[in-house]
Amino acid sequence: MRLIADLHIHSRYSRACSQQMEVATLARWARIKGVDLLGTGDFTHPLYFAELRNKLEATEGGLLRLKGDREGPYFIPTVEVNNIYYQAGRLRKIHTLIVAPGLDAAAGINQRLSSRGKLSADGRPTFTFAVKDLVKLVLDVAPDALLIPAHAWTPWFSLFGSNSGFDSLEECFEEESANIYAIETGLSSDPAMNWRLSALDRITLISNSDAHSPRKIAREANVFNCAPTYEEIVASIKGHDPEKFLFTIEFFPQEGKYHYDGHRKCGVRWSPAETKGHQGLCPVCGKAVTVGVMHRVDDLADREEGYIPPRAIPVKHLVPLEEILADALSARPGTKTVDGEYGRLTGVLGPELQILLDVEEEALKKSCPPRVCEGILKVRREEVRVEPGYDGVYGKISLSTSPGRPRSQAIPSQLGFL
Repeated sequence: MRLIADLHIHSRYSRACSQQMEVATLARWARIKGVDLLGTGDFTHPLYFAELRNKLEATEGGLLRLKGDREGPYFIPTVEVNNIYYQAGRLRKIHTLIVAPGLDAAAGINQRLSSRGKLSADGRPTFTFAVKDLVKLVLDVAPDALLIPAHAWTPWFSLFGSNSGFDSLEECFEEESANIYAIETGLSSDPAMNWRLSALDRITLISNSDAHSPRKIAREANVFNCAPTYEEIVASIKGHDPEKFLFTIEFFPQEGKYHYDGHRKCGVRWSPAETKGHQGLCPVCGKAVTVGVMHRVDDLADREEGYIPPRAIPVKHLVPLEEILADALSARPGTKTVDGEYGRLTGVLGPELQILLDVEEEALKKSCPPRVCEGILKVRREEVRVEPGYDGVYGKISLSTSPGRPRSQAIPSQLGFL
């Protein structure tokens, strides 16, 4: 069966997150989005963990559901943790996604971590020990757990980040590298960019939303062909099998807020070549610009763009339906105009991801305004233009080519594979 999974989200107990990020509301939005399996997020937070215990029940396959809810979605215990520590003379800041095999295992992990940091301080707890020791600690409690470097390329708080990361998995995790089976590509990179590193060929590339509000669920996600059990989900990730792991759903990476280099305050946005031409210094303030994901991939890559490794998990680039509607209706996301049309279309055609991926063209034409239909079809053909994001500023998608509408950088053809 096809199973759409978004494993990395947060709860209302994480900083800068919506108060709506609680399991009942998350379940409702997962149905609207078309998500079958959702990470709980933040299971280390004591108050949120108590809610998970109170509101969720285990299924036969080791996943969770809202008590009394037979419609779904399934939940799986997850948390993103932050390790800040010195290694090799540099301050390292690494975020890691932990996926646990049930709430009892999560409770055991919480017990061990509670002596290493204050779990109640934030839904994304911070620790001051090396991330390799996090791997040891978690697997000692729950050998079937997964540890996945989160948004692996962003400049701060990531495995390969330009400001605090490492140049390889082995440099970061040392003897624990063999226990890392996957990395999360993040919004500013996609599998094609990661395929340029032969060192990642054994690693499964997953994608998640890192949602801080319900509307952002499944802006990136994973599509499996397996039964809804913990064992099969983990096996699909570890096995790197295109028959079990069908594809990832991705942002166009240019839309990510750290794709290009630059300075947000100074309004400077550069490609890697432009940054190198300026010796990395902002012409406005004279300080070093923030080196983005594309630049960092270029620095570490040992392959040219366009290389596709054997048994690569395919990718489909999507634009959230809300953004397509905003572009087509000349309105802003979150306005009554966009929200009203979003509710109407998901009521008539089904969940958002079904509309974006599966609904046939004739059905779209019958139910969608012409420009909305055109926008959905353009995204499927990857005929979009993006003004690349940089230094914390999201890129801007444009599907329109009519006079007066913005025309920005075209997506390179090698980014599409389906």
